[in-house]
Amino acid sequence: MDATFKEEKPLNPRSKANIFEIVTFSWILKLIEKGLKKELDLIDLYTILEEDSSALLGNKLEKLWKEELINSKKKNRNPSFLRTLFRMYGTQLICITIILTILEICISIGLSTIVGKIVSYFETYKPTNQKQDGIYLAVCLIAVLLMRSINFNTFDMILSHTAMKLRIATCNIIYKKSLRLKTNSEDQTTTGQIINLMSNDVNRFDISILYVPYLLLGLLQTIVVTYFLWQEVGVSSVLGVTTLFVFIPLQIWLGSKTSENRLKTAKRTDKRVHLMNEIISGLQVIKMYTWEPFFNNLTTFARKKEMNKIIKSVYIKGILSSFFLFNTRIALFVNLLAFVLLGNNIISSKVFVITSYYNILRGTLTVGFPPGIGLSAELLVSIKRIEDFLLYEEKDKQITTNQIKPTDICRKTINNSVVLSNGSNQINIGIQSNNFGIVMSNASAKWTDGQIDNTLENINLTVTPGRLVAIIGRVGAGKSSLVQAILQELPLSGGSISVRGVVSYASQEPWLFPGSIKQNIIFGSPMNKDRYNKVIDVCALKTDLEQLRYGDQTIVGEKGLSLSGGQRARINLARAIYKQADIYLLDDPLSAVDTRVGKHLFEKCIKEYLKEKTCILITHQIQYLISVDEIVLMENAKVTVKGTYQELQNSGLDFTKLLGSSTETAISTEKEYNNTKSSIESSESHSAHIAQKSSVSIVTSSFKETEINGVQAGPFDMAETRSSGNIGFSIYSSYVFAGGHFCKVLCLLSACIFTQILASGSDCWITYWVNLEDHYFGLTEQLVGTKNDTFTTIQPTDESIPWIVSRKTCIIVFTTLTLLIIISAFTEIVFLVSICTTASSNLYNRMYNSITRATMAFLNKNPSGRILNRFSKDIGVIDETLPPIFIDVVQIGLMVIGTLIVVGIVNAYLILPTFVIVVVFFKVRNIYMIATRNVKRLEGVARSPMFTHVNSSLQGLTTIRAFEVEQILFQEFASHQDLHSSAWFLFMSLSRAFGFWLDIICIFYTSLIMFFFIFIVTGKYTHGGNVGLAITQAIGLTGMFQWVVRLSAELENQMTSVERVLEYTNVPQEPALESTPNKKPPEEWPNKGNITFNKLSMRYDSDSPFVLKNISVEIKAMEKIGVVGRTGAGKSSLIGALFRLALNEGRIIIDGVEIHELGLHDLRSKISIIPQEPVLFSGTMRKNLDPFDKYSDHILWEALNEVELKYVVEDLSDGLNSKISEGGSNLSVGQRQLVCLARAIVQNNKILVLDEATANVDPQTDGLIQNTIRNKFRTCTVLTIAHRLNTVMDSDRILVMDAGQIVEFDHPFTLLKNKNGYLYKMVEQTGPNNIKLLHSVANESFNKQ
Repeated sequence: MDATFKEEKPLNPRSKANIFEIVTFSWILKLIEKGLKKELDLIDLYTILEEDSSALLGNKLEKLWKEELINSKKKNRNPSFLRTLFRMYGTQLICITIILTILEICISIGLSTIVGKIVSYFETYKPTNQKQDGIYLAVCLIAVLLMRSINFNTFDMILSHTAMKLRIATCNIIYKKSLRLKTNSEDQTTTGQIINLMSNDVNRFDISILYVPYLLLGLLQTIVVTYFLWQEVGVSSVLGVTTLFVFIPLQIWLGSKTSENRLKTAKRTDKRVHLMNEIISGLQVIKMYTWEPFFNNLTTFARKKEMNKIIKSVYIKGILSSFFLFNTRIALFVNLLAFVLLGNNIISSKVFVITSYYNILRGTLTVGFPPGIGLSAELLVSIKRIEDFLLYEEKDKQITTNQIKPTDICRKTINNSVVLSNGSNQINIGIQSNNFGIVMSNASAKWTDGQIDNTLENINLTVTPGRLVAIIGRVGAGKSSLVQAILQELPLSGGSISVRGVVSYASQEPWLFPGSIKQNIIFGSPMNKDRYNKVIDVCALKTDLEQLRYGDQTIVGEKGLSLSGGQRARINLARAIYKQADIYLLDDPLSAVDTRVGKHLFEKCIKEYLKEKTCILITHQIQYLISVDEIVLMENAKVTVKGTYQELQNSGLDFTKLLGSSTETAISTEKEYNNTKSSIESSESHSAHIAQKSSVSIVTSSFKETEINGVQAGPFDMAETRSSGNIGFSIYSSYVFAGGHFCKVLCLLSACIFTQILASGSDCWITYWVNLEDHYFGLTEQLVGTKNDTFTTIQPTDESIPWIVSRKTCIIVFTTLTLLIIISAFTEIVFLVSICTTASSNLYNRMYNSITRATMAFLNKNPSGRILNRFSKDIGVIDETLPPIFIDVVQIGLMVIGTLIVVGIVNAYLILPTFVIVVVFFKVRNIYMIATRNVKRLEGVARSPMFTHVNSSLQGLTTIRAFEVEQILFQEFASHQDLHSSAWFLFMSLSRAFGFWLDIICIFYTSLIMFFFIFIVTGKYTHGGNVGLAITQAIGLTGMFQWVVRLSAELENQMTSVERVLEYTNVPQEPALESTPNKKPPEEWPNKGNITFNKLSMRYDSDSPFVLKNISVEIKAMEKIGVVGRTGAGKSSLIGALFRLALNEGRIIIDGVEIHELGLHDLRSKISIIPQEPVLFSGTMRKNLDPFDKYSDHILWEALNEVELKYVVEDLSDGLNSKISEGGSNLSVGQRQLVCLARAIVQNNKILVLDEATANVDPQTDGLIQNTIRNKFRTCTVLTIAHRLNTVMDSDRILVMDAGQIVEFDHPFTLLKNKNGYLYKMVEQTGPNNIKLLHSVANESFNKQ
């Protein structure tokens, strides 16, 4: 099965790095160097560190979770996943938090103290040998800044790494759980929900855990800082800190709102992702039925509900992030005001010490604390959602005590004899053969407890080795359910089933996973070349493999897209046969193949190859019943009759009445999938072409065992598209302008700039006020000016302060500025949120419209996991991760610009070094961005295979469990996850390394300013206030500059999601849906149903070979045409051409109208189709028949009655409004086919196309369908792609196809006269009884004419 990326990756340099390399992140330099030279690829990723192994972490967490389940039972409490996670990493997180808190507090306080000392050094500066003190202080400052940087980046890395491990372990345990889920359990889990858990919910670990330490740090730091402030300014400090505390309850309340919102958003996202999953899987059918508008409305509604919640939470996050603009400013202002009003004098050193203390608090209380609350709350919600999922009901392991379940090479004793299963061919002679087999006694079963009727009722059945038992019965009789019960998928409600021996199973709907044909057949069993070749032979796959360019190394895309239906069915059967087992359960394996192949499979494979085994065969092909050992007839969930063919005939049971005609043959041309169909000779190049393009769940795949069978080296599949180079300006502008028109963007810019002018203005004003206090108020000890005249200007005593106002004025101006900042900040947030959320909605709509209008060629090349990844993960990022980052970048970016301007104003000399430093920053950022962008894109690409793998596993759950290959699939999943972890770890390390190196540059800049003041500018023109301002701004700048550059880098990385979504807004599109007004066909068109093909050729892609070649044929109105031909002859392609699903050349004219001139909806809505694979969507039965509510209930009931489903639907809980599960899984395959027929009856179009529509139904139901078609569609033109020759033998004409061309076309009676003809040969292969019957049917039909 191994379709994973297996190339050897280089060793991770981090594993061998020393302490210096780890602290400075220099171990990653090689990768950056490589990234500058070339575009990085998956091969360039390092191996993961041992401690990050998915399997290791998953097993550890699973063990702890199992212990938690046992403990909670003992202590009679609910199991808690949070407690389990805590046991895994809690201690480590607590230790990290404590150490981080202690170091952070010591460093911050140290830093503030040093700043105070520096400012007072300048205030009291005397030239006599004081320079030395200044140098000591400067060195101390640099040392503390360096320690702060190392401390922050190291702990950040440790926390991120821990979060990543938690995410890996959780994904692993979710995947394992999904393989154990009970089928159809009450807790209806959908693939969408599981994918959402694995994409959006586990991501909370990566985001939230970084903020958890801030919750403790915020509290402790506040206490310590308040103490130091008290030392500086006494009682007024309490007022200042209290002002900060006033905001905290508001922040906590907003945080709690975030988590409430998160839960609601998650549920709505689940629904939307589930809906998208269904749409992407059934898009071809949706296109043929012209149901796009219906699903458009559904997704629009689901998306709107989701967006309402998202807008709320983005607003809350925006408000939380805007607090840091003003709350420390207000606190500082209150503090200073109180200090002055209490009669104290301000000196600049005091102010800047206080300012730096408040800046510490700003860092934790406003930057770390509020998001910490919100994100922790969100994390708890996600953990709870995962916990709920992990507690869902699982499939029962054991049925009866004498159940024997040998696994790969495990020995079990049966009556003291040993059996070796799976791994060995020899079965110990000591075992009596009667020990193997199946015994069912009074077995009753139902899928859910809520179900009224049993799915199986009192079944008694014994199957012994060497016997072939055929199970027959009408559609929905319970045949497949019987097999599901034996496989323990369907839980028993009474009686018992004893299964002795190893079981193998072939499902009714073939399931293939992305990988090579060979991997699909071997499927976890040991390789045995002789057995493998024998199985290929008995399953009639030899010729198919010879025709494929890469033989058994051909890659089958997701769901086996690159193969025809018959090939898929035979590979599915070969997998079951290849497994060494004692019991084989074959669920209708013969329905999808033509007569000749069917006969070969029955005689060579089932009768001969499995002759010594216990075998249960479900079938609708009555001609084989004569050769089976026992026939079991099921009706309404019960076994009504069983016995040999002879016994049943003697008992007077009439097969003719029971299942249509007894000698009938089920002739089935390949059950081709309408998406990718190829003629036999072009099947070779076409399959290879699609196979190369369809993804094997990973980007490049190289197989080790390629040389087997002497086939040339294996194919490569199409890598997921990913852009390269810069995230261009165009991506940003597309994002911003998707959020609003030019005016809106302009208003936002103005609001941002205005807010920043006010903020910087208030900083400058405080400096000015401090200088006044210092040099003026402090000297005069009195307020200047009278009560009425605030703006009294008096002679300054110090010529360096040119303009003096009163203290009252200072206070009023500062208050006004602060109020304006608050108003302006909120205005800015409103614009920002509006732009982000509108952009999110618009981008989603554009991608959705683009994908639903995409060509089938594009959809066949891109697995659903890949498309779904963009609709779940990337849209999730644009919805929730991008807006807060975008808002922060805008706000903090402007703060940095403001700060630079302030530093420049204070001292013009600093403009040059500041400019130099900015250039250096951006140079470093560019280098970093090249590497990190590459890695981030690889991370996105490495994520898709995980989703494709999960999707694929959930579709083949029954097969996977029957083969007991869960372990192999876990390993496969683990290796997908390891590849992703490798990219993610590098991405984390790069961003921390970048942060650290930026810090170093900033420290260099601060020291430059310090020495500049010490050596050059000291003297009488230096106000302590100005030096203090310059240095506090510089230190603040270091933190902020680093932050803004990191955030802008993070923004650019998150913008890859916008880029990925924009990529999918430009995929190849189908022609217009509506016709131009002058070409619009009349309302009643087509009124006859005449179809003319004129020199029609068709291919799936502009660079693939033609699958239909130069077809010219006329089909008269009301004719019933049968279309037959060998596998891959191009029968389904003919229908593809009629519906314009691919590239047509030539003309198709219906009732005088050339269809290529029409809009697709005008054409497709006038042709009814019953597709080869019946597709139902989750929703009500009513919506599945008539999504647009055009028809009355009466018409729908009438249609259900025609197809004999009326009673089935009446038995459901709500009649027409009963719920249909995802994919229609609560109906049998045959019943789903009948629902599709009912759809066609409701539509009542002039042209009806049946694409092998009776493949999965018994002959009697087939007869019913044929009768319904004869009666209901008497006046219609009907094209039937035949599965059973007898279904088309009474057609007006039969069209025989071969290799994409028409080789015969006439009445069957006329064609059968030609003994060298294709049709004659096909009839000859059906066996003597049938030949007579088919000839007589043709004869009779001819005479009627």
